[in-house]
Amino acid sequence: MGPVEALKVLLVDDEPLIRAGLRLVLDGSQGITIVGEAADGVEGVRAAQELRPDVVLMDVRMPRRDGVQATALVRELPDAPAVIVLTSFDTDEFVLGALRAGASGFLLKHTPPPQLIDAIRQAAAGTMTFSPEALQRLMAAAESPPQLPGTDRVALLSERETEIAELVTEGLTNADIAGRLYLSVPTIKTHLARIFEKLAVTNRVQLALLVHEARR
Repeated sequence: MGPVEALKVLLVDDEPLIRAGLRLVLDGSQGITIVGEAADGVEGVRAAQELRPDVVLMDVRMPRRDGVQATALVRELPDAPAVIVLTSFDTDEFVLGALRAGASGFLLKHTPPPQLIDAIRQAAAGTMTFSPEALQRLMAAAESPPQLPGTDRVALLSERETEIAELVTEGLTNADIAGRLYLSVPTIKTHLARIFEKLAVTNRVQLALLVHEARR
C-alpha cells in the first residue's frame, strides 16, 4: 500500500498574520499541505475552483465577499471541498449563516493546533462533530433566525430516523449512535443517508440546525 496522500487545505482570511500563523502550524504537519491562500471571499472561491482543496478554512468576516456567501458558492462546486469557518468569537451571527450555507463546522481562531488538525481531518472525512451548546449560543445570538427550508419535513421522518437525528443533534458520532441504539455503524450510515435525502441537507451540522429550528 502506498503512502497516504496529504490533505489539501486552502486558507481564506483577510488578515495576513492569521494566514501566516495557520500556514506555520499546518503546512506539512501530519499529512496536511497548504495548497493556497486567499485574502477575501472572491479570491477564495476562485482559488477553490482552481486548486481543488479537500478542506477550506474560511474566515467569516472579509471585504468584497464575506465567508457566508463564499461558503455557499464553494459548496456548490463539483466535488465541493468541506468548509470550516473561522471566527474570533463563538456568538458570531455570521457563522450561523455559513453553517446554513453548508459549512461542516466552525472553530475559533485561537483553537489549539492539535484540535485544528483533528477538525480538518474530520471535515475531510465528512464526520466533523460539533458542540450542541455552541450551536445553541449561535442561534440565540442571531436576531430572529430565518426558518430553514424543509423544517416541516422533519415531521415526516420515521420514528427511528427521528431518534437518530436527535442523537446527531446531541453531537454524537456514528459509532456513539450505534452503541446507544444497539445497531451497527453501517446501519446508522444507511439511516443517515435517508435522513439527509429527506431533509435536503448535506452534512451533520445542517441536520442539527434543521432539528433545532423545527423545535421552535
